[in-house]
Amino acid sequence: MKIHRHLPALFLLSTAFLAACSTASVNPAGTSLTGTSWQLVAIQSMDDAQGTTRIADPASFTLHFGTDGRASLRLDCNRGRGNYEATPATAGSGSLRFGPVATTRALCPPPHLDERVARDLGHVRSYLFKDGRLFLSLMADGGIYEWHPIPITEQTQ
Repeated sequence: MKIHRHLPALFLLSTAFLAACSTASVNPAGTSLTGTSWQLVAIQSMDDAQGTTRIADPASFTLHFGTDGRASLRLDCNRGRGNYEATPATAGSGSLRFGPVATTRALCPPPHLDERVARDLGHVRSYLFKDGRLFLSLMADGGIYEWHPIPITEQTQ
């Protein structure tokens, strides 16, 4: 009979655990890009005059690293695909290169970040996992793309 007294607490704990699992992301602390999915939150320019561009709707810009060396993207109202090659250097960082990205060509509403993101992927040279986020650095201090993991609940919808 004493076990019934603990049922409400057990129920709350299990509910909290399931909620945490449902919003967890694929490989958030990661050491490998393979099989991970991300949403773009910011583009940091190395030029102080340009500053940081915050993405109003991060779910509109997503990047999935497939297990087959192919990346798939959502670029606002467009979609894209291309090859990638990642070479780990240390735990949580390494070199990264994208091949040409083929995209659909719908005219997205302003601002037109879809074309910029697709173009800049060809200039990515390295990646870094930090604090559960993914940072992609462009060559020649061209900028840094900041990505957050996509919650599993959004990946399955």
